[in-house]
Amino acid sequence: MEPRNLADAGDRDRDDDVPAAFRDALESLATVRVRPEIELGRIPAPQRLAPHAFALGARVADPEAEAEDDAEIASARFIVLFDPEGHEAWHGTTRCVGYLSAATDEQLVDDAMFSEVAWSWLTDALGDSGATHHTVGGTVTRTASTRFGELAGPEHSVDVEIRASWTAGDSDLARHLAAWLEVLGNAAGLPPPGVRLLGPSDRVGSETL
Repeated sequence: MEPRNLADAGDRDRDDDVPAAFRDALESLATVRVRPEIELGRIPAPQRLAPHAFALGARVADPEAEAEDDAEIASARFIVLFDPEGHEAWHGTTRCVGYLSAATDEQLVDDAMFSEVAWSWLTDALGDSGATHHTVGGTVTRTASTRFGELAGPEHSVDVEIRASWTAGDSDLARHLAAWLEVLGNAAGLPPPGVRLLGPSDRVGSETL
């Protein structure tokens, strides 16, 4: 995935057969302020789920990783499906679909409440962002892995996957994307926006060499 400026979010869909409502909704995505820890860019959209579709990919890099291949601690997709005729299962014309995967604390695999907490990241984010929505559903999956032999990577790891979809009740998709990026930040363990975790050079008594 190559991150790009979202200002051209609707450019590929400038054909005359693209509904103006869908085009305007995509252009609203360009107003989203993305925190610096998250790389966001356009990716190929699924073609068979709806008459019109648009997709973005996001990743959170590990600042402590030495190799580029190990630099990703979380990734996500945000897909917009649009059917101008409406969809019976959606109860609307615009469906937002989100998927994310992130490495998490190994102890959480045994926490019975973790799935409920992870799901609340989405419902709270949608509410706090003011994204009008309904017909929301999805799953939270925790996976524990143990590596053997010469397979590279940590011996034990735990990943969380969140799959969700909801119907947008308005055309301001910026609010919906912002909510999903907040979920990604929570899953990746990022601090709240504007808060920076202290590093060794930030501690009292440290000296710059």
